[in-house]
Amino acid sequence: MTEPNFSQSEGRGTREPVRGQRVGVLDIGSNSIRLVVYDHAGRSPIPVFNEKALCGLGRGVTDTGNLPVEGMASALMNIDRFNQIARAMRVRHLDVVATSAVRDAANGPGFVAELERRIGHPVDVISGDEEARLSALGVLSGFPDANGVVGDLGGGSLELIDVSDRRLGAHATMPLGPLRIGDVARGQRRRFVAMIDAHLDSAPWLPNLAGRTLYAVGGAWRSIARAHMTQASYPIEVIHGYTVGRDALSDYLGSLVQTSKKSVRSIPGVSRRRGDAIPSAALVLQRVLARGQPSGVVFSAFGLREGCLYDRLTDAERAKDPLLMAAEEIARETNRFAPHPETIYGWLTPLFPTLQEQDARLIRALCMLSDVAWSEHPSYRGEHGFLRVLRLPVAGLDHADRVFLALGLLVRYVGHTDLPAAKAVEGLLDPARRALAIQVGHALRLALTLSGGATTLLRRTRLRPGADGGFNLVLSGEALSLLGDVVDRRVAALSSAIGAPIAVQANTGRRAASSVRPRS
Repeated sequence: MTEPNFSQSEGRGTREPVRGQRVGVLDIGSNSIRLVVYDHAGRSPIPVFNEKALCGLGRGVTDTGNLPVEGMASALMNIDRFNQIARAMRVRHLDVVATSAVRDAANGPGFVAELERRIGHPVDVISGDEEARLSALGVLSGFPDANGVVGDLGGGSLELIDVSDRRLGAHATMPLGPLRIGDVARGQRRRFVAMIDAHLDSAPWLPNLAGRTLYAVGGAWRSIARAHMTQASYPIEVIHGYTVGRDALSDYLGSLVQTSKKSVRSIPGVSRRRGDAIPSAALVLQRVLARGQPSGVVFSAFGLREGCLYDRLTDAERAKDPLLMAAEEIARETNRFAPHPETIYGWLTPLFPTLQEQDARLIRALCMLSDVAWSEHPSYRGEHGFLRVLRLPVAGLDHADRVFLALGLLVRYVGHTDLPAAKAVEGLLDPARRALAIQVGHALRLALTLSGGATTLLRRTRLRPGADGGFNLVLSGEALSLLGDVVDRRVAALSSAIGAPIAVQANTGRRAASSVRPRS
């Protein structure tokens, strides 16, 4: 059998994603080279392979004008490896994208020619404007409602681009990558600040960021986020969506700028090979904050590579909710029975007549994910489901949303939130939304107990508003046989959680043997 050829089409025209066809992006940056292979090219692709090599292609380009010999040798060796892996994984389309160092170096064209000869695939050396555009598209794919400025700090350059209402605005690219500006030497901080600020002057629109959000992209900035999370004992080890207020982060950045290389390498969460870049990256971020005055920073794991995929989607695909798309795919692969999330959602929503749009979509996702841990040992289903949902590698949710989903799923399986891991994160959710997540979890627990997980049975039952602010669980004649001791306990628990009585009734309107009121 011959190996598949990669698509040779140039450009990134829109297309409909095809399920089961893997796609990849080979990102040749100034510091790192990374291959990411995704399971498909749709609205919420899941990485099935993600590996980087720190080759330092941009090291010394400012001084010599050329890519370093050692960096090129390392890059070619690692790209040969990535090329073989992509072919073995039967990647149907591969974007090979080179950025700042390659486009700026005098020997960049020669390096590209050799690279293309070796891998048999065109290399797209993109401009700074295109790099900014793709990074912003990547952020929009991860945060559809982003409103602020995307800042993508690579090894050689910084790209800034305004985003709002899912549109891209003013943008600028400037040579402020750590490999380009060098180390922040002791006693020279003032000179570095003046140099960075002079480059930021090329983005006179940056003060429009005031009171909005800076979306920080790039390996060095993600390392800073990881270090800050460790220092703050933050309970979720997910960089994407990590949010820090401007003043708190600026103070922390100031301490990093004054930290020696040796000390930076010893900071928990910072890799040894990223350590050298941290003080310079911290100073650039600090100056962007000072100039733009955002309300805070959201760190994004989505950037140029995800932007390459998003750029290919049709408008109809882009409009889809990435969280719901991912949850639907997970449900399809993991549920015991054909998933009927709309049936569950329609069954339980009479309990929550005033849902906010954001919570409504999270509850839909919970309905889809409600059977995700069925194959685990019964003693660990709650914990497994909680941790899996808390750490899902999907877009379209912030950290508070993750906690909402995880708590709801935990209650669905075990009926409480006494898991130590849950106690560690529940403070990220305000009390009202925490209570809602628990209530939804109890509703799911009742629904899946009542139906045995075969949720089509729920269509024979209804939850309806009743007297005195309570609710009626109405069952058809045949559905009355679904009742039992376990169901009674689930009804009582849900009643207690929502603080309202729930009466079990036959569809004639007459009450069954008993009604259930909240426990005192």
